[in-house]
Amino acid sequence: MYKIGELAKRFYIKPDTLRFYEKHGLLKASSRSASGYRVYNDNDADRLGFIIRAKKVGFTLTEIEDLLSIQLDRDNYRCHEAKGIVDLKLAQIEEKMRELQVFQSSLAKLSASCCGGDEPATHCSILEALDSADCDVQEETK
Repeated sequence: MYKIGELAKRFYIKPDTLRFYEKHGLLKASSRSASGYRVYNDNDADRLGFIIRAKKVGFTLTEIEDLLSIQLDRDNYRCHEAKGIVDLKLAQIEEKMRELQVFQSSLAKLSASCCGGDEPATHCSILEALDSADCDVQEETK
């Protein structure tokens, strides 16, 4: 049995993080002590470990909730349901990476267009490019 602080310390998180997960329905103390403290058992600790690992690979609270539902009732779910959650997240990450590559390319072009000297920014090529309505940087991010 663990008090909230003990369980938090075991997973290197703050007690507020546990309370946050409780507030969002991902975790619940298995009982309360006579003095009203939350008390967690080994199953709760395992569940918290699952939540933390899922969070570390990028799942949202809603996605973690869905995965927990599958994990807790494995007989009534199919592997393709868990895989579907993972594949959707993977597609979202791949799209985000494509967007970041466009941003990187645009920023590299902006940086390369400027000498970065000590002269006044009156004719700064970066500012001029961003001021321009037909800036090619703007077109790339669409």
